[in-house]
Order: sequence, then C-alpha cells, then structure tokens
Amino acid sequence: MAASTQTTFDSIRKDILQRNFKPIYLLMGEEAYFIDKLTEILTETVLTETEKDFNMQVFYGTDSDINNIISTARRFPMMAEHQLIIVKEAQQLDKLELMDIYAKHPMLSTVLVLNYKHGVADKRKAWVKHIDRIGIVFESKKLYDNQVPAFISSYFREKNIGIDDKSAQMLTDFVGNDLSKLLPELQKLEISLPDESKRITSDLIEKNVGISKEYNNFELLKAIIQKNVLSANRIVDYFGKNPKDNPTIVTLSVLFNYFSNLLECYWLPQKSEQAIMSALQIRSAYFARDYMLGLRNYPAQKVMEIISLLRMFDAKTKGIDNQSASPGELLKELVFRIMH
Repeated sequence: MAASTQTTFDSIRKDILQRNFKPIYLLMGEEAYFIDKLTEILTETVLTETEKDFNMQVFYGTDSDINNIISTARRFPMMAEHQLIIVKEAQQLDKLELMDIYAKHPMLSTVLVLNYKHGVADKRKAWVKHIDRIGIVFESKKLYDNQVPAFISSYFREKNIGIDDKSAQMLTDFVGNDLSKLLPELQKLEISLPDESKRITSDLIEKNVGISKEYNNFELLKAIIQKNVLSANRIVDYFGKNPKDNPTIVTLSVLFNYFSNLLECYWLPQKSEQAIMSALQIRSAYFARDYMLGLRNYPAQKVMEIISLLRMFDAKTKGIDNQSASPGELLKELVFRIMH
C-alpha cells in the first residue's frame, strides 16, 4: 500500500489499533482513501463514544485559524486519557508553517491529525521535519496497477470476505487504479453477497459489475500467454462487437504491462517463481506462473518485437498512420501478430 519513506499504511494502522498513538499525524498525498481510512481508524480508536463529547474537535482549513488550533491542542483532555483534534483540508490553512511552534513541544495527551490532501507538504520545511521527528509524516500515493489486486484482497479480507486472484485481477483490469471508482464497485459486490456466502466469485462480478467472466482482458491475456489462438480470437471478436464495454486502450495497457514485465524477467539471474515475485513485487504465485509460462512461450527477441507492436498499434488507435481500421480490426491484427 501507499507509504512514506519511513512508514506504511499497515504499520501506522497496526500501531493505532494497539493504541500506540503519536502526538501529531501529517497525512498527505494524492490518494485520499488512505488519508481518510487512517483518520477513521483514529476516530474509532483514540476515544470512546462518551469521551468524544468533550475531547474531540474537527477543524476545516478553509475557515479555521492556526493559532486557535494550536491553542486547542495545548489543552488537557477532560475525563479521558487523550483528546483528538482533526484538521480537514489542512492544505488550505493559512500560515501552516506556524505549526512548527507546536510541533517542537506537543502535548503528549493530544492526538492532532492534519489531513493534507491533493498534494504534499514541503518536507524541507521546519514544521514538517519536527512532525516527522516526534510524530508521523505519511505520504499517501496512488497505487500502481500491480498493487491493486493486493489492495482488493486486503479490502475484502478485513471484512472476512474471500476473493480469488483471478477475480481480483478482473476487477483491476476493468476499473484500474482509481480508488474513487474502484471502491464503489467493491462495496456493490459486498452488498450483493448472498447471506450464506463469504466469497467474491467471477459469477458475482459478472452479474453486478458488468464484466464478462469469459470475455475480458484477463482471459485474453491468459489465452495469449498460453498461445491459445482459438480462445484469443473468440475474445477479440467479442471485444470488436462490444467496443464501449471493452475499450482498446485498456486492453493495450494490460498487454503492455505484462510484456514489459516479462522482458524484465529475462534479466533475472534465477528465473524462479520466487525471483519473479520479488522482482515484479507481486504477492501471488498465481501470477508468477503466468510469467514462467511466458518465458517458455515467448523468446526475448519476440517480446521486444511485441512491445514495439503495442506502441505502434497504440498510435494507430489514435489515428496515426491509420485511415479506416476500427479499434476491433486493429486489435484483431495486433493479437494475430503477437501470437505468430
């Protein structure tokens, strides 16, 4: 998951749940989900519901005064071990650098949370350095595509719901790494689970998300890796007839990601599942086996040729050196040239 240079989402979450609180949390970055999630965990953990009445305050950067926030942070809690102060939209707070005054000598009974979204504070600034010294500075980054399946699995695991690797990858290929779009789909699946079931399946995804369990980028890539020409042609033909549900740009991205990673595998001293998992930072042997098979079916020279083809066809889908071929026709030609 997203991480700063010293901390990870999981390590911060673990410390909070063990009630190892820091006096200041600076939660910043482009991915709002991890900022909101850590703030939610702190809200649920630092204080009991009764204690929140007198010991929890929420400020908004757009209409709050830094001196008032600091003054509030210096108070002692009332009939509780801690007080919790959350500053939302902290990036909008005027004179935020004055936080350095408080960060030098924070109240250990106060848990101050600064939500600094859609950007990062300058880590060279004194106030950020002081927070980093005595508290937590966490940068919430957008997930890379190869991190999304693990995120999906983790999301459901926290809710005691299982999901297999194939289904997680299907969702990744369909939605991508934009968590604002992915989370509603995950919540939709959670709600759609039959009472007696605790597992997300490809059938459930097909019914509720709109991804065909047979005709999707995951199955196309699988057919290409296995050199199953019949299956690949059947999927490509389906894509051509349903272009709105299967945008070529997404398919090209999936193929480019796989073959770029496959090329990297050729330079590994040892071409084992464990070595591939380590080099590509994938957690599942299930996907490592796809690369093992790719190494057997596609020589390095062919892989380099495929990467060039993908770049060329990407340009063609954008109208470069292409006068009349439809996306479906282009994809059909591309897959033929990849597999022959």
